[in-house]
Amino acid sequence: MIRENTGIRKSDIINRRMFIIGAAKVIVFACIIGRLFSLQINDNKKYLTLSDKNRIREWKLPPIRGSIVDYFGNIIAGNLKVYQLHIIPEQVENFNYLLTRLKILLQLSDKKILNIIKSKKQLKPWESLIVSENLSWSQFLKINNHLYDLIGAKPVMVISRNYPFDNIYTHVLGYVSQPNENDILDNEVIQQRFVPGMKVGKLGLEKTLENYLIGTNAIQRYEVNAYGKRINQLEHQKGQQGSKIRLTVDTEVQKLSAKLLADKAGSISVMDIYTGEVVAMYSSPSYDPNLFLFGISKDEWELIRNNPLKPLINKTLSGLYSPGSTIKPLVALSALENNIINPNLKVRCTGKTELYGQTFHCWKEKGHGLVSLKNAMKQSCDTYFYEVARLLGVDRLKITAEKFGLGEKVLGVYFENEKKGLFPNTDWKKNNLGKNWVLGETLITGIGQGYTQTTPLQLCLMTAQIANGGYKIKPKIIVNNDPINVDLAKKSMEKQNLLNPDYKLVKENKNLRIVQEAMFSSTNEIRGTSYRSRIDDPKYQFAGKTGTAQVKRISKRERELDLKIDQIPYNDRDHALYIAYGPYKNPRYALSIIVEHGGSGSKAAAPMAKKLFKLIIDRDELREKQPNFEEISI
Repeated sequence: MIRENTGIRKSDIINRRMFIIGAAKVIVFACIIGRLFSLQINDNKKYLTLSDKNRIREWKLPPIRGSIVDYFGNIIAGNLKVYQLHIIPEQVENFNYLLTRLKILLQLSDKKILNIIKSKKQLKPWESLIVSENLSWSQFLKINNHLYDLIGAKPVMVISRNYPFDNIYTHVLGYVSQPNENDILDNEVIQQRFVPGMKVGKLGLEKTLENYLIGTNAIQRYEVNAYGKRINQLEHQKGQQGSKIRLTVDTEVQKLSAKLLADKAGSISVMDIYTGEVVAMYSSPSYDPNLFLFGISKDEWELIRNNPLKPLINKTLSGLYSPGSTIKPLVALSALENNIINPNLKVRCTGKTELYGQTFHCWKEKGHGLVSLKNAMKQSCDTYFYEVARLLGVDRLKITAEKFGLGEKVLGVYFENEKKGLFPNTDWKKNNLGKNWVLGETLITGIGQGYTQTTPLQLCLMTAQIANGGYKIKPKIIVNNDPINVDLAKKSMEKQNLLNPDYKLVKENKNLRIVQEAMFSSTNEIRGTSYRSRIDDPKYQFAGKTGTAQVKRISKRERELDLKIDQIPYNDRDHALYIAYGPYKNPRYALSIIVEHGGSGSKAAAPMAKKLFKLIIDRDELREKQPNFEEISI
């Protein structure tokens, strides 16, 4: 009986276990069926997408930059076809053999080979390795002729930046090159579109207008096998080229500026006095931006960096100079506007002025005698302007200087390296140097020396606003929707003047006319400091003012020796400056010229203005007829 019961219990246990196992099988099977159903039906799209991602690879190609053209549509920053050599690692059968063959064919250095090996280690298996960015045509042909023996090598043709005018526009455009980490991190657009081989703006407008110029990536999609090897091209999506940007500059005027400043350090700026368009903006010396496209050599870089004339500095925007006597028209205007003097004020110049035991010299040792405002401007008498500055005071002079654009950036956000300059006053010295202003400093400020620092473009703007009747203008280097016709520009000025009283920079037009006539006499009357550079033809006739800025204090001994410029060490020579506008009877353009260590403005700078105005005015008619073609809002 006990045995029977024991057998029954064992049978029950076995049956229960079989039931549990069977039920578990059913549950597991049901779960599998449910999961399969979910995978096949509910998550079908999800896993198809994941499958495609494993099967399909997407390659972004470098975007094509937009071109930059001058006012007349000439391409000054464009693109050209460049031949390159890429390696497709996934296709390479023997990497060491391939490198050996390429080293022989292209005469690659050991250092270059090591860099290629290093770069390969950083790539993803499907990414291309760029061996050479700029093959010559003969090298390109040689690679193509040996492709049977170069498994995995791929000669390709790409679009690269090109500057057809070499060094003419370097300080305006800047250049492009491989982006560094900061370039990528600081710009979200570059982050989104970055691919190996892409170039970005490093300086100038190429950098500040990067987001307009960059374009969008072309995209290639390939099907790959389980090993990541390409087996089929599925799609090619074209990218969009970056925007075309039209500048206000004239290449012919820019080229002449470069020719005039050849072998010299300095700057030439030209501006439309009504529209504010920058017609020319050249800094000398310059350098060829094409050198940076594919990596500048150490020797080439050292040659540029160590040039004593400093080609890396944009002197037009970043060069800070004492304005010298080019400030005198502004000093005279400020004194007239503040009713400190009248044009009949006469001062006797004996060649020097004594003040509190200190001697202030005029450039003419024996003096100019008794001079009025007009004659003082014409002959650039320092003694006269010492007295005017003394009567006026530096604080009132600073107010006028700021109205005319001194101490402020001219082109604003477009150039990161543009300097504000400095026009001092009593508060500035107290706050920055912790010292009180002294009267002698007012005197030397009145002839453009002392603490005053200006950029050549600021002086050009100052001159333009003197020439246009004392209207405030907003300089520009990019063509936009503002009026480009002179008549429309004049009407716009008059309208702005009615809407905004601060738009007119002078209280009395007669005061401005007095200064304009004095500048005319300086250039076009006998004994004027730039008389030898005049043009008698009314079509080209201009008014101007010379300037000579000391770079070091002249000792008594040096003054007695009266050395000629070639007898003075280069770095001790004065800077030569000139400002002018023309045509005088119907003004349209203003310019500023500076020749570093050029000596006197009358000899080194003013003669350049004569050649410039002939070209500028001859091209004025062409400029007026130029259609307002494609442009973008920036």
